[in-house]
Amino acid sequence: MAVAGCAKKKVAPPTPVPPPPPPAPTAMLTANPNTISAGQASTLTWTTDFASSVTIDGIGKVDPSGSMKVTPSESTTYRLVAKNDTGTKEATARITLTPAAAPPPTSSSTGDESNARLFSQNVKDIFFAYDSYDMTPQDEAVIRADASFLQQHPNLSFIVEGHCDERGSIEYNLALGENRAQAAKQALVQAGVSATRMRTISYGKEKPVCTESTEACWQQNRRAHFAYSK
Repeated sequence: MAVAGCAKKKVAPPTPVPPPPPPAPTAMLTANPNTISAGQASTLTWTTDFASSVTIDGIGKVDPSGSMKVTPSESTTYRLVAKNDTGTKEATARITLTPAAAPPPTSSSTGDESNARLFSQNVKDIFFAYDSYDMTPQDEAVIRADASFLQQHPNLSFIVEGHCDERGSIEYNLALGENRAQAAKQALVQAGVSATRMRTISYGKEKPVCTESTEACWQQNRRAHFAYSK
């Protein structure tokens, strides 16, 4: 007689419950100081929680929390990105650069300004008749006064500019302006001023001091002008 045995039914193990997803990351980023002058440094400080990856634009991957000095060349907004499988969190900090203060004027530049002012106050222009570069007795008197001042200040160099009124072609007036500049230069040389201290240039009719089409205005433009040069 066969005896049937009873086997115990196996119970399936419970399905494991997956762990809960990590909380979304948090992030904070600050800059101290947040306003600097060019060439100065600022310190970025950041903290994050629950982040598996942390990066800062322009810097790259960083520790979850930390600090570092930066010296931006222009105003910059730094952006931190903290990530994990749940999500992403961003934080920003801006560093503003203020313009560097202008350096105080050097003694050389101050001296140049003083020389230019002294020159313009004492060296006077001479004026010519229409279509002429001959000097009048009045012009010669001005040249003598100019030369006297220049001989007392041998360190001053200058430019002799030739100018014309608006009548005539550009080419003709450039040539006439050059003749006027050369005439003024030669007169100064004859009065004892070294030619090495001056150079000439012609502007023709391109730089009038008066723009009305009248004889009084034209007379002001027919001139040899003396300009200080460093």
